[in-house]
Parts: sequence; structure tokens; C-alpha cells
Amino acid sequence: MKTTKTIFLTLILLVISLQAFSQDTISIMTYNLLFYNILPNPRDTNFRKVMLATDPDIIVANEVTLEMHAQNFLNNVLNYYTPGKYLMGTFVLGPDANNVCYYKANKFTFILNYPLQTVGRNINMFLLNHAQTNRQLIIFGVHLKAGSTTANQQQRVQEVAVLRQYTNSLPNGTDFIVLGDFNVYSSTEVAYQNLLAETPGTEGHFIDAITMVGTFNQYQYRFFHTQSTRTRALPDGGSTGGLDDRFDMILFSKAVSLPGGIVYLDSSMVQYGNDGNHYNDSINRRPNTAVPDSIADALHYGSDHLPVIAKFIFYPTSSVKMINEIIPQNYKLEQNFPNPFNSMTNVKFEILNSGNAKIIVYDLLGKEVITLLNQRLQAGSYKVIFDGSGLPSGMYFYKLTAGEFIEVKKMLLLK
Repeated sequence: MKTTKTIFLTLILLVISLQAFSQDTISIMTYNLLFYNILPNPRDTNFRKVMLATDPDIIVANEVTLEMHAQNFLNNVLNYYTPGKYLMGTFVLGPDANNVCYYKANKFTFILNYPLQTVGRNINMFLLNHAQTNRQLIIFGVHLKAGSTTANQQQRVQEVAVLRQYTNSLPNGTDFIVLGDFNVYSSTEVAYQNLLAETPGTEGHFIDAITMVGTFNQYQYRFFHTQSTRTRALPDGGSTGGLDDRFDMILFSKAVSLPGGIVYLDSSMVQYGNDGNHYNDSINRRPNTAVPDSIADALHYGSDHLPVIAKFIFYPTSSVKMINEIIPQNYKLEQNFPNPFNSMTNVKFEILNSGNAKIIVYDLLGKEVITLLNQRLQAGSYKVIFDGSGLPSGMYFYKLTAGEFIEVKKMLLLK
């Protein structure tokens, strides 16, 4: 019989093991820095205020000219108050203004920057690994052709075609987002439609969390505008006219819209500093009810674009661990523990022969929710952790398939 102390220690170890695979909410920003090409840059004091107030985990910046300018933004803005807080992804010089990826050093590992070459600027594919959950995220940084002429719109179509050709080649279920300055004026523009258009057999399309029909420059859409922050010309040469265009966006793949893996946090998209009361007006006209006056001024003088920020929940990958290498007498799927659970639980199972093992979770309607495990294992006893944080409360089924062995059990998620 287990003593009270043994039970207590067991529970403590369980809590520790579950916390090691806990979810993490990540803030991702896109920000057009407006011809960031001066050293030292007189606008850095404004950018510092914005970054200190928002504290994003990942930033993809547009309109950075050279690597030395990108390095200056890292050192003189992002790490100005806390040296070493951020790192910069590999810089790839393109034919025009460049996209740069920055990330918190304690959150991510940068894997690569792969440029997709277009008729205009490069589209940069940034690949990062989230340390806590071991999830990999693909971020496409874009800065499409500016302008409203037919030729400008056609170039945006060509640039998007390069992106969609690549995303259509990715396996279904891949977590990816695209962000940046799209320079799109309307939901009817072909480039925008092609971003969202579904292609049979693939999941290469993007989802826009914000629904805007027709021309974006309308009063009813005033909360979502990102350009321009000014009504008068400043020495940096940015656009004027006040807030009336939605150029800066964050879109995401189908996989990011579904439970498990990496998930967009509903209603988290923010056009930072836009309170909806500055249509055709400068962002720092008093009052601004979204941010303090000092931040409104920093946004006004820093760039002619507002940053856009969205939050994404990173759920842990299924971490399967062998708990006994002794060959069991038979295949076995145990009842999950704890059960009921909120929001993580352990699933133990035994494999008699080496081979592929698969555990899939289903809802009450028999719809597949998430694949917990799908890999080759040697004979032995195993444990896998299931995180149901992104799922509603209710009854679920989990099925183990190993060779010809199949077993199904129920589990109850209570929040």
C-alpha cells in the first residue's frame, strides 16, 4: 500500500512532467520601419518606446536597407534596455528593401532564412523552433509592390504566385503565417484573393482573421487601418494622408486555425495604436484612447505604418518517452491519468513488437482532433503527454494502432 508521502511525491513528479510540456502564448509583430537606412538613426528613440510597450516575442521588420542597419535596430532599439534579449535571424540581402526577423533569445532558435525570389522584392521564409514546445513555425515576410496602378497590382499578383507555389507544396497540416506590408487596397484585388483561394488537394492558402469586404479605405473599417500615421510630410519621406489604408496584415494557414500545434488566439489581432478615432487623421492627434500620448507620438514620428500584432498559442509536441525497455507480454493501452483532466494528461501504452505506433484523439462525433503519436518504436512500455488546452470540455476517444493491434479508450476533459 502506498504511503501518503509516496502519493504526494508521485503527484509532484506528475506536475513537473506536465509543466515541462506546457503551452506558451507568443506575440508576433510585423512593422514597416520606413526606409531604415541611417546610422545612427534619429528615429530609434521612437522605436524604443514602441518596442518597450509591446514587448513582442518575434518581430519581422520591412524596409531595412543593409545588414548594418538591421544590426543597428537590434542593438540600438531591441536590446537597448536589456542587452541580449533579442537575436537577429540570418540577414539575406535582396534586390530592394529587406525583411528582417528578430526573436527573443530565450524563446526561439532560428533555423534559416530562405528567400523566395520574385519579379520584385524577395519573400523571405523564416523558420524558427520554439524551445518550450519544440514546435517549428514558418513565417513568410513580404513587402509587395506598392501603388494602385494596374501594373502595380499585376506585379503583386506575380509576387503572390511565387508564395502560393511554395505553400501549396508544403504538407497538409503545416503551421505557417505570412505577414508584412501587402500594399493591397481591396478584398477584390486579385493578389489578395489569390492568397485566400483554396487549391484542391493542398492547404497552401491563407486565412484572414479580419473580414473586410470591398475597398479597405472606408470609415467602417477605420479600426483596422495601418497607414498612414501622418497627415503632413516629415523629413523621413513617409506617406501622408492619415490612417485610411490596411496595408499591414498577418494571415495564417489552415493548420493554425485548428486545435493543436500552433493556434491563432481569437480576437488577438491588434493594429497597435489605432483606436478607431483617427480616420484620415494623424495617430497622435489628442486624444488617442488606445495608447498613451508618448506612444502615439512615437508611432507618428517613428514610421508611416502602424505595427500589427497577433498572438499564437504554441502547444507542446507529443513527447513520447520509454518508461520500460523490458518487452511486455502483449500490446496494451492504459487509461489516461489523470482522468478527468485539465488540461494535460498522461497516456501509457505497451508495444510487443517493434514497428509503427499511432495514437489519434477523436471527438464524440468521430472527428479526428489530433495525432498524438505516429512513429516507429521498439518493443517496450511508453508514456505520451496529451495537451487538451485548445479543446472544449467534453468526452474524447483515443485509439492506439500498432501492427494489427487496435484499442480505444475514453477520456474526459473538464475545464
